[in-house]
Amino acid sequence: MLAIIKREVKSYFQNVLGWLFIAALIAVYGIYFFAYNLQGGYPYISYALSGVSFILLIAVPILSMRCLAEEHKTKVDQLLLTAPVSVGKIVLAKYLALVFVFTLGMIFVGVTPLILSSFGTVPLGESFTALIGFWLMGCTFLAIGLFISSITESQVIAAVLSFVALFLGYMMSSIVSMITETDSILAKILLCFDLYTPFQAFLNGCLDLTSAFYFVSVSAFMVFLAAQSIQKRRWSMSKKTISTGVFSTTTIGVVLAIVVVTNMAVNSLPVTITEIDFTYGKMYELSEQTEEFLSNLEDDITIYVLSSEESKDVQVDETLERYEALSKHVTVEYVDPSINPNFYKEYTDTTPNANSVIVVGSQRSKVIDYYDLYELEYNYDYYSYTTEVTGYDAEGQITSGIEYVTMDEEELAVVYQVTGHGETELDTAFTECLDKANIRLETLTLFNEDAVPEDAQAIIIHAPTTDFNENDAKKVIDYLEAGGNAIITCDYTNMGLENFNSILEAYGLNWVDGIVAENDRQYYYSGNPFYLLPDVNSTDYTSSIAGSYVLAVYGVGVTLPEDTDSITYESLLETSDSSVSKTNLEEITTSEYEDGDIKGPFALGVAAEKTIDEETTSRLVVLGSAWILSDDTNSMVSGNHALMFTDIMSQMTSETELSSSVIPVKEVTLSNLTIDTATSLMWALIIIVIFPVAMLGFGIVIWYLRRKK
Repeated sequence: MLAIIKREVKSYFQNVLGWLFIAALIAVYGIYFFAYNLQGGYPYISYALSGVSFILLIAVPILSMRCLAEEHKTKVDQLLLTAPVSVGKIVLAKYLALVFVFTLGMIFVGVTPLILSSFGTVPLGESFTALIGFWLMGCTFLAIGLFISSITESQVIAAVLSFVALFLGYMMSSIVSMITETDSILAKILLCFDLYTPFQAFLNGCLDLTSAFYFVSVSAFMVFLAAQSIQKRRWSMSKKTISTGVFSTTTIGVVLAIVVVTNMAVNSLPVTITEIDFTYGKMYELSEQTEEFLSNLEDDITIYVLSSEESKDVQVDETLERYEALSKHVTVEYVDPSINPNFYKEYTDTTPNANSVIVVGSQRSKVIDYYDLYELEYNYDYYSYTTEVTGYDAEGQITSGIEYVTMDEEELAVVYQVTGHGETELDTAFTECLDKANIRLETLTLFNEDAVPEDAQAIIIHAPTTDFNENDAKKVIDYLEAGGNAIITCDYTNMGLENFNSILEAYGLNWVDGIVAENDRQYYYSGNPFYLLPDVNSTDYTSSIAGSYVLAVYGVGVTLPEDTDSITYESLLETSDSSVSKTNLEEITTSEYEDGDIKGPFALGVAAEKTIDEETTSRLVVLGSAWILSDDTNSMVSGNHALMFTDIMSQMTSETELSSSVIPVKEVTLSNLTIDTATSLMWALIIIVIFPVAMLGFGIVIWYLRRKK
């Protein structure tokens, strides 16, 4: 058998065919690699592999067409068939020779992620997972080409039939969607020959064992069919014609049944077993928090995805499969909007985007828009804007959605934002944090109420511009004294609000006179000493961002008293020793200390916890810059402000079960690579032109020298 493999491999490289196959594969891949990776800076090679996959439809038939067809035509196969080697081993040897040639080309392709890694961080796990998927698909294509070559004497017919078969398998998913519904029996039969969708499973960074088994089993079955085809021809002139034919048909049926049953068995295994997450940030692995939550889930949940199976987001689908695998109570169904365009109206009046998710439970439903499953960053210029995916939040949103639809009404938390004193409205990023935590945000006009509502888990007083009346301030103080919670922010231009400040004084807190300026360059942003970058202390209120950046624009210091018998204080944000508070706001000429200024350091955020009784604690968080709860500054520090806000709200709603469901966004930390034009053009020239031409030229020289002999 080894001798046959050597003979076949040698034959491919003693003429131009083997060299041409590898050269064409590398050259076409190089074009996509240049466009996506070298020029576009994309650190993943999955886009290039997906784009180049069509070349296999042409290259594989050309490589495999002569494998058995030419030998049949020239009767050379008679020598092999009379050799002391079984037909199965002969066919397997020829197939392995084809795989060897293809693998050589893939080895060269596999060098490209290493080239990219010299320019920055490249997710090698994801890149090589996609490469394995491409290799498996290519090996399956070769097995199909081998079989078709075994049933004809003409190389041309073998090439044409192979192309047709591979094209149908490549496009099968689209063909099925055009001719029948995806859940019909006909569709399920046709999709057994869908050769491209299993490859897609590898492109997202997961090593999909079900897809790998599908490719291996189809390859083995095609090699088996090729052996059966030759075996039948071997005995076609004997007296055993009929019996051999029956034997072959029976064997083929049995083997086909084995392939189908084993694939069904593997597909029935949970994705937690069959899929290994090699993504850079472990995008698809569900957290222990979600696993524990799902293990205790008792209500039946249906998750509808507004998409056809063909148009689904593969990344989101991978995540949803894990929910199904971890709980028998979770069912995922795809609803094609083109077939059922009004389906969403049962759950919302607003038209969701394609691939949005609707979580439906016995209590209620929740619509999760597709764009909320990803964290996007918008980059604007004078003429247009682009978006960049910076995070993946499918787990956080879906777990939150399942929890929301299964909670009893009395368990839902409510937070009130105080209005009526010129308060700043809470920005989008922070209202989305509350929504994700299943906390309902309501407005509260104190003038119209006798007291803060009893169902308030917390209140937010966000930078009032006019003073509270004495009665409104008392309502807030009474609420806190009864065990309530509050977040209060300040605008430096409105510190002299006597009744408003009395709320802080009830907790022993007050504002430091003036506006804080930094004189240590490490503690301010963009050359502006009033754009403060304070130290973030490690506390329960800042656990997600300890050691990271917070941007406090035009900050005001907050006094930090000593703990008392009933109140404990924690500094959340602190300036440097070089900071000063400028007290003469109308005549600031320098950030340095002047007469009348107050020397730092200062606390820009303070958390106070007051023990009301053995079972009741009131929490007050005071932030010295209203800009901390701003979308603009939040985006400048990669969402750290929203994370801190979530931590604060989690502490204030800790008596409810909802706060435990807030799962942070999985950050996509890999940014595009920066490769200068000259370097990218140099590598493009090497991969697309020099290397393929050199290989092809080498093959031509070998072929020419052999011909002269």
